[in-house]
Amino acid sequence: MENLLIPFQERAKIMMKWADLIDQNIEEIAALDAIDAGKLYHWCKAVDIPAAANTIRYYAGAADKIHGEVLKASREFHAYTLLEPIGVVGHIIPWNFPSTMFVAKVSPSLAAGCTMVLKPAEQTPLSALFYAHLAKLAGIPDGVLNVVPGFGQTAGAAISSHMDIDKVSFTGSTEVGREVMRAAANSNLKPVSLELGGKSPVIVFDDADVDKAAGLALMGILFNKGEICVAGSRVLVQEGIYDEFEKKLVEKANAWVVGDPFDPKVQQGPQVDKKQFEKILSYIEHGKKEGATLLTGGKRVGNKGYYIEPTIFSNVKEDMLIVQDEIFGPVMALMKFKTIEDAIKIANNTRYGLASGIVTKSLDTANTVSRSIRAGIVWINCYFAFGDDIPYGGYKMSGFGRDFGMEALHKYLQVKSVVTPIYNSPWL
Repeated sequence: MENLLIPFQERAKIMMKWADLIDQNIEEIAALDAIDAGKLYHWCKAVDIPAAANTIRYYAGAADKIHGEVLKASREFHAYTLLEPIGVVGHIIPWNFPSTMFVAKVSPSLAAGCTMVLKPAEQTPLSALFYAHLAKLAGIPDGVLNVVPGFGQTAGAAISSHMDIDKVSFTGSTEVGREVMRAAANSNLKPVSLELGGKSPVIVFDDADVDKAAGLALMGILFNKGEICVAGSRVLVQEGIYDEFEKKLVEKANAWVVGDPFDPKVQQGPQVDKKQFEKILSYIEHGKKEGATLLTGGKRVGNKGYYIEPTIFSNVKEDMLIVQDEIFGPVMALMKFKTIEDAIKIANNTRYGLASGIVTKSLDTANTVSRSIRAGIVWINCYFAFGDDIPYGGYKMSGFGRDFGMEALHKYLQVKSVVTPIYNSPWL
């Protein structure tokens, strides 16, 4: 496959048309993601799918603004850089946000002028196939955007190790990220960007509004039934407000509505599949065995479907599995701290570094903590504050490379320096 040789303006126009077609088919795409992933239909319809269309528009606007630089060479040369498409990109996306991750990968690589092969997760292929159908209707040429459903061990492995794929962008687990990197190294040494797991801390200080902070922390772990890599799964609360916070948190968790994702009153649908459902329940059992206090939840909801109660553990120790491992479900570990130094130390005591939250009224506290936490995004007095223009990715074992923002566009571009001698010029 060759690079997309359509002029920038035409490329932008096609992407805009594609976004419009997505807007016209919001209900169908929302239903596909609800059926495949157990996502809330009303949320997908109101937020996920319109946001996906807007992500495409954001990068369509960047397609004609890809510029190199004129360089001030130190010797008698005229030099400049060209930004060229990296070539054929392999995208491997996860099942928890099928629409968001599809457009986060495809949009910047299309704008950059690349062709691509995208493998959706085997649990959630439907919306990816529908997006590809709409892309064809919008005028994206055959062979530019190729959606190949399949399993990680076969289709994913083929993308990672293929000699004609020039770059891999992967979002998923840290374990699989390692395999992708190995395959890339063993094949043509293709560059890789990885957005992997997380065990993100939400740090609540004494000066916080307890009711608002409890609501924010609960949303941080229960949104998308905890199947989100930036889930605020470790909540650290300063001792002065801890007791009041714990009480509010349990009250709010007990009022949380779990059920049919097509019911507009429901706040949490089913886990994606039986394997994930059983994995989450096994971690809950681990937590009990390790001696953590189960404040609320801990059981399946009903006897049909993969529904799990909002689950909160307190009296946890930092070395417990439920504190160290990414559970990817509605399970929170609640902890108490004394000083700002303690909070920073506990927050950084993880192999991950994807996201973090700070709740405080003090600008000094917010500044100190945000500069001390080793994570790719820090949310102050908010959580899940994503945007097309806000780069997103990890530190440590949460991976490297960024989705969203101009950083995402640049990871699909090569920098070429062009140099020519200057003879008898009156100035350099």
